[in-house]
Amino acid sequence: MKKYTFTDKKDTRSGFGAGLAELGRTNKNIVALCADLIGSLKMDEFIKENPDRFFQVGIAEANMMGIAAGLTIGGKIPFTGTFANFSTARVYDQVRQSIAYSHKNVKICASHAGLTLGEDGATHQTLEDIGLMKMLPGMVVINPCDYNQTKAATLAIADYVGPVYLRFGRPAVPVFMPENEKFEIGKAIQLTEGTDVTIVATGHLVWEALQASEQLEAKGISAEVINIHTIKPLDKEAILTSVAKTKCIVTAEEHNILGGLGESVARVLSTNNPVPQEFVAVNDSFGESGTPAQLMEKYKLNDKAIVAAVEKVISRK
Repeated sequence: MKKYTFTDKKDTRSGFGAGLAELGRTNKNIVALCADLIGSLKMDEFIKENPDRFFQVGIAEANMMGIAAGLTIGGKIPFTGTFANFSTARVYDQVRQSIAYSHKNVKICASHAGLTLGEDGATHQTLEDIGLMKMLPGMVVINPCDYNQTKAATLAIADYVGPVYLRFGRPAVPVFMPENEKFEIGKAIQLTEGTDVTIVATGHLVWEALQASEQLEAKGISAEVINIHTIKPLDKEAILTSVAKTKCIVTAEEHNILGGLGESVARVLSTNNPVPQEFVAVNDSFGESGTPAQLMEKYKLNDKAIVAAVEKVISRK
């Protein structure tokens, strides 16, 4: 089995900042908007180099979405920046009506997603955002796993014409994806080959899935790990090809068990090739205050939880 290692840890929001700065140098139609969270979204470099293409909207997220929609009419490609909770739940009406319904070319860039926002607690954490955004017709939903992939995704969505929700996080996590790997929207990446179980993971859970696969190998269980960075459109072919071989699957995500990646995968399986599935996700609950590590442990979003889910799903084959 291929082993993945890392030499550095970086937050995925910094990958977004690096990608945005690069876009600012290469595409004059790129504009950025922020709701009073420049530092948190790592937008400083873009603003320094392109002050005339940045709009500080303040704590007025709904207004930011309306302005972004309007900017597209003049050919601009707006990237909005705020926390994931405020990019979705707080502005859902504006996103639905002004962006998704009109298929506006807005890139909704959402930091501090999931539980790993940490100490700010349940009011700022979001575990519903993937479900909210994937239900909007025409909305692309992307959840990259590390710094390199987040930067690559930021670059890729600038070339896609239409609304995109790009989700990333606050904590420093292992950087293990290739630095210059091209990001293909809707194309999953198989990280390891296996014959006993398929593990499809997204975001911060991809690294945990790789750690789990090594522990499973030591137990004589061969796991195929797939990085699902795009939740919509979902790479159905990659999932079905894998489960045709392994005959069971575990989905892993830093999101509510309701409405996320797991349910999208379950729909694909139920209509094509029903096999046993287990879910690693938050079980219909809000989060709470704590360090990211503490919360991932309490809510069972780690390698141990994935190993347990694999052992359970294999017993159901």
